[in-house]
Amino acid sequence: MDNKPRLLIVDDIADNRAVLARRLGRQGFLIVEAESGERALDLIDGSHFDLILLDVMMPGLDGVEVLKRIREQHAPMQLPVIMVTAKADGSDVAESLEAGANDYITKPVDFIAALARIKTQLERKKAKDELEKANNALQALNGSLEQRIAERMAELVETNEALKREIAERERSQAEIHYLAHHDSLTGLANRVLLRQHLERVLALPTSTDVAVLFVDLDGFKSINDTLGHSTGDGLLKCVANRLIESVRDSDRVARLGGDEFAIIQLEADQPKGAAMLANRLIELIGRPYQVDGNQLNIGASVGIAVASEGDNKPEDLLKRADLAMYTAKAEGRGTYRFFESQMDETAQARRDMESLLRTADIENAFEVYYQPLIDVTEKRVTCLEALLRWRHPDKGFISPAQFIPLAEEIGLIVTLGEWVLRRACMEATKWPDDVKVAVNLSPVQFKYSGLPRAVEEALAESGLPARRLELEITESVLLERTETSLAILHELRELGVAISMDDFGTGYSSLSYLRSFRFDKVKIDRAFVGDITNGYDSLKIVRAINDLGRSFGMTTVAEGVETLEQLRCLEDEGCAQVQGYLISPPRPASEIPAIIRKFGADADAAEQASASPEAEDSSVAA
Repeated sequence: MDNKPRLLIVDDIADNRAVLARRLGRQGFLIVEAESGERALDLIDGSHFDLILLDVMMPGLDGVEVLKRIREQHAPMQLPVIMVTAKADGSDVAESLEAGANDYITKPVDFIAALARIKTQLERKKAKDELEKANNALQALNGSLEQRIAERMAELVETNEALKREIAERERSQAEIHYLAHHDSLTGLANRVLLRQHLERVLALPTSTDVAVLFVDLDGFKSINDTLGHSTGDGLLKCVANRLIESVRDSDRVARLGGDEFAIIQLEADQPKGAAMLANRLIELIGRPYQVDGNQLNIGASVGIAVASEGDNKPEDLLKRADLAMYTAKAEGRGTYRFFESQMDETAQARRDMESLLRTADIENAFEVYYQPLIDVTEKRVTCLEALLRWRHPDKGFISPAQFIPLAEEIGLIVTLGEWVLRRACMEATKWPDDVKVAVNLSPVQFKYSGLPRAVEEALAESGLPARRLELEITESVLLERTETSLAILHELRELGVAISMDDFGTGYSSLSYLRSFRFDKVKIDRAFVGDITNGYDSLKIVRAINDLGRSFGMTTVAEGVETLEQLRCLEDEGCAQVQGYLISPPRPASEIPAIIRKFGADADAAEQASASPEAEDSSVAA
């Protein structure tokens, strides 16, 4: 006979039932599921169950009504019922307890806490059943000998002692559950729940204007976590937590919100000066080197600050403002702090609106691929066309890539957009002369997905474009974040026969080091140097050095952002192989590209005669 406890899970949402059933099944329970209150009552009438997990909100018979009908037949100690509620205001809980519920758990379900509550109720039921059996046996033996009575009394004493031990264990378990529910398991700091409770208390004080919330986000932690592993990352987080505790006073509260985000509630009469001083101290302290697992590690911190104002007693608003200020500090260069300002909320709302538009956009109809030519300096002919993503919104018109590309990268949509651009560009390139290539930009986010080489291979196969006619452009950030993984993917792409070029060369501190790790076919000199080449001698020297470096490595050099004849002639004198910019042509739709190719093929002087007419919507931010 199977002695495993039988549990009935009642929930109208199959996924909720499945998750609980799977996890509880692993704990040794026999699970039966019911998708409605009516089905649950039928099962209870026909079967034995040790405990019921009952969802409050269900169509038809809701959880409270089902509970009332259960209690008409089964007492709480005979059939324990734990209610599952998504409401945080307590109304469901109060009504359920009044109707005879033994306990409750809230959604989303904290499985550790839920398991403890289930075990507690089953242990109570078991103890009650044993005690009841013992009492029944005692009544049956009333006429027996005094010795037998004494023996049974001894058994009862032992049972009572066991009950005391179980109660003590339950109290210890409840204390542990309470601690875990309010503290971060890794660092021992307060978690978001306890932080919010503390904030509610201090904001209710007469000195609420002394309260400041500081959000701290670690700069550079993700790279360490990815390259050295989660064990080293966890060790680093513990070190940071210790430094935060050391940097605050006893009246302040430090919490870990999750990941590499921390928060501090500061009580200081001299606000906002006190918060600014603390932020500076935190940035300096966190920025000191760490020794973790034999590695010396260096990270930074960005801090957002929100100070309570007169009558400002909403913790969620203060937390939100500190969060927005932290993201602003991160966006403005990291390693600094920012106080919340009202326009940050407006910026966040604009970003949410843009994200909504981006997620609902029909890629095939909303987006277009424009192309900007690269010209051979000597032959004055088009050698390659760079594919650039454009978004034409029906109401807003052209939306700048500078707005939507970073957002698409942040929300992961750039992978889908990038593959669409790749397929479209390869298909368009098949209509051009055989000696003209197409260049497609790759986002660092695309390198986080193992399917990138396959996507390139499929785009070439679908279009029929030879691999030698496809160039893939990357920026230094691709290699900066995930060096070994990114290099492996680059070698896979190279094996397909495509060319690889580095965009914005010269702007990063480690560009040169990457030339030792991977032999690029082409480097594109950043427009910042090209724009200043005729005015600043330093820029000229940098361009000259990159050209010399390219020749020594056998790489083609391309100057971006060429806008004047003077810049073009200077680049010719320095031996730059190819140029790109508004002097030659701004990005143009695919329908105009054949004419541009013919134009430069028929007139060797076309590049010098072309005039620039920059258009706001053609900002050359690549997809």
